[in-house]
Parts: sequence; structure tokens; C-alpha cells
Amino acid sequence: MSGHNLIRFLFKAQYPNFRLDLNLELPGTGITGIFGLSGSGKTTLLRCIAGLQKPETGELSVEGEIWQDKNTFLPVHKRPVGYVFQEASLFPHLTARGNLEFAMKRADHNGKGVAFDQAIALLGIESLLTQYPQQLSGGERQRVAIARALLINPRLLLMDEPLAALDQPRKQEILPYLDKLRTELDIPVLYVSHSADEVARLANHLVIMDQGKALASGSLQDVLARLDLPLQLGEDAGVVLEAKVIERDTQWHLALVEFPGGQLWVRDGGDQTGQQVRVRILARDVSVALEAHRDTSIQNLLSGMIVAIAEDRDPAASLIKIAVGDSKLIARITRRSEQKLGISVGQTVWVQVKSVALVR
Repeated sequence: MSGHNLIRFLFKAQYPNFRLDLNLELPGTGITGIFGLSGSGKTTLLRCIAGLQKPETGELSVEGEIWQDKNTFLPVHKRPVGYVFQEASLFPHLTARGNLEFAMKRADHNGKGVAFDQAIALLGIESLLTQYPQQLSGGERQRVAIARALLINPRLLLMDEPLAALDQPRKQEILPYLDKLRTELDIPVLYVSHSADEVARLANHLVIMDQGKALASGSLQDVLARLDLPLQLGEDAGVVLEAKVIERDTQWHLALVEFPGGQLWVRDGGDQTGQQVRVRILARDVSVALEAHRDTSIQNLLSGMIVAIAEDRDPAASLIKIAVGDSKLIARITRRSEQKLGISVGQTVWVQVKSVALVR
């Protein structure tokens, strides 16, 4: 990947609760999830990129253009970024249309253009245009706020926990629209969240932060398959696979999906045969056997090889990384079971997947 397709930054600064110390290259396409617990420095990072905070030492280039180094510091109003906050922060005296038209007046004509009609269709807000913010639900306000951020024609879209202020039904309402940002737009997105569910669904690339530092940065699949990070993910530790629907069983409401390494039965989500889907497999839903048991309620049985074993944060458990073809799965089993089965790296085993969720 050339330097003109990258976001590069080096930030160092001391804050009351942590020291920001980051030196990263991120892809200039798709959604990069910035994941970490509260206080890990995620929002501070976005504010530095937007120019709202100036670190002690800072370098930033976006697709080959320098925004900040020892001789340069583009002020906030000259940085072509769209910023979506936890709260929609719409102008209360303007209708939804008025808020969008205000954004268009300050659009960067050198940015990655999104037409008014395209933004309206992308976020599904045509019926909301004549309403004022106080007349909209939280999810509707946030969709208008995202459209407003797109209409400034940003080179980079920053999203700081945009679903954090919403209840679960409103989150489910807005997530399909965020999916479209990844699949339909050519604008890189940095998406801050402390929700493993959100990054598993939306991200292409993942950065895990702790105390102002990046513990990991890489493709979503590679980072989630690492065994040294479950302390950050807790009960949400697991992997995400890209798969394709190859069969639908309408009698039992199941779908068969194929991934690089095998096939899995999942609950039918209405996806058509041939459609690409994301499958999330949590470590707690994976068990290991030395033989292929067929007399069990578990329908998904795969052959694999153990490639790594690590201690879990729970002293009673171990994490087992298993290669299934070109894919990796993680199983969380008790240390007692590990010893009883005599599990070791390089061993061929059978992987039983109890339940699999399509990420949607």
C-alpha cells in the first residue's frame, strides 16, 4: 500500500491519567475500529487528529498530505475531517435540512464528494428533512449528524462512540446505515468504541488501545485471533470470519455458510445464496474433542490443528488457537480439560462450534 493510501501519525503527550504514545499507519480505506476501555486515550487520539488538541510531539499525514509536523500545524477549520460525536449536537433552531445545508456551505471542494441526495439516501433521512432536532429520536438525530459530517466532503471521517448515547433498539436501527459507510463510500473512517459487538460488525482494521498506547493494530481478523489480547475483550473474545451463504434450509430456518477452511450452519438471517456475510464465533462457544462426535446437539464439527495455547485471565481457563484451513478459531476451555485431553501445539483435533452469529 502506497503512502498516498495511508493515514500516518505519531503523537506523544502527557495527560493526567495516561501518556499518549502512538506511532501508527492505518489504511486510507474502510473503517478502522479504535477499541479500548474508558480512559484508554481513544477520544484524545481523535481530538489530536482533528486538531482540537495539540500533543507535545505530533506528526500527522493523511493520504500523503502533511497536516502536522514540527513545522506545520493545520488549524481545526483547515483540516478536512467530518466529526461525529456521542451526542448529535445539531443546531436546534434549524431543521434537519437546514443542518445539512449549513454543512454544505463549508464543504471542502477538494475532499471526497458526497452529493446531497446520496447522503440522504445513504442514511435514510428523506422523511426527516422538515423536522427540527427536538422532533427526532436519538437514532434519527445521529443519522442526520452523520449525513451532515459527510456533506462537508471530508478526507477523513471521525466517529467518537456514535452509538453510546442510544438504547439497544436505536443502536440496531442505525447499525445498518453504518454498514453502508464501509461498503458504499470511499472515505476512511476512524470509529472509536468500547463495544466489541460494534467493531466486530463494522471494522476492517482494528487498533486496540490501553493507557494511551496501541496494544495491537492490524486487520480485524488477525487482531481478534491473537491470544495475548483477550484481557481487553473479556467474555467477547472470539474471531470474525468472512463467509458466503451457500445454502438455506427453510424448514429449520438455518443457513449454511462457507469460509476459507470449512462450512458452518448458522441461524438464517434472510441473506440470499451467494451473499457475503460476517460470522462471529466467540471463544466460549467453541469446544475441542479428540474424536469426531456425531451423537451431540452441536451441528458444527470441523477438523483443525492447534497452533497456540495461552493462559486466560480466568485462572481456571486456557485459550486454544486452532487453524481450520486458512482460518483461525479460538476455544476457551478449562485448564483441567486441557490437561485431561493432553492438548499440545501441533495436535490435530475436532472443533465443535456451539453457536454462530451472523454479524448484523
